Amino acid sequence: MTTAAPAEAEALRARLSRLDTAALSDAMDSLRTPPCVLPGIATRTPGTIACGPAFTVRYRAVDDDTTFHNAANYIDDVPAGSVVVVDNGGSRTCTNWGSLLSSVALHRGISGTVVHGSVRDVKESRAAGYPLFSTDVTMVSGKNRVVLDRTGAEIDIAGTPVRPGDWVFADDNGALRIPADLVEEVVRRAEAVERTESRIREAALGGDRLDEARARFGYARPWEDGGDHDDR
Repeated sequence: MTTAAPAEAEALRARLSRLDTAALSDAMDSLRTPPCVLPGIATRTPGTIACGPAFTVRYRAVDDDTTFHNAANYIDDVPAGSVVVVDNGGSRTCTNWGSLLSSVALHRGISGTVVHGSVRDVKESRAAGYPLFSTDVTMVSGKNRVVLDRTGAEIDIAGTPVRPGDWVFADDNGALRIPADLVEEVVRRAEAVERTESRIREAALGGDRLDEARARFGYARPWEDGGDHDDR
């Protein structure tokens, strides 16, 4: 795993923030990488993005009902700029994230949260503008139902591995992870995809046939960003 220096990470974040999951997914496809999509993740704060290195969190079910199990305390250890990625096994029966965590995360510069499971207090997180994503929503607390297993370890989000240091990007289309050693190349290709599609859109809206514009600007391989492919 390679970790970008702080200045490099901020430069990557700035470039990523101008992209979207669609372009990034196309870029990942072009590299024929293993699965990158975090299945079933949907935004709870429309119009926001989460973008940064993953801080991984894993929960497990309570197996001791003789002791009270309180909420997990890890938020103070999350570096600013990170995306908290929580694996609660896709649970629809209890939550691991609510408005208190959103408030603290926002105050401490955490980029956003992606939960494979349920969140609550959506109204408050949305009003604060905190980027929050999950597979489901419920009002039921996780106290005495699940406990923190560990942080900073590889987790599995419905078949997609997320490792500490991988980058995670989430927007209104969903969420994906980018392996740490590929992030710079993925960003470069995604930027090329967006330039290619912008040229095609401009040509089509200017009167060209869409099929001709696609052929002209290399829509089949948009990450190559070769400009005008018209040999006429």
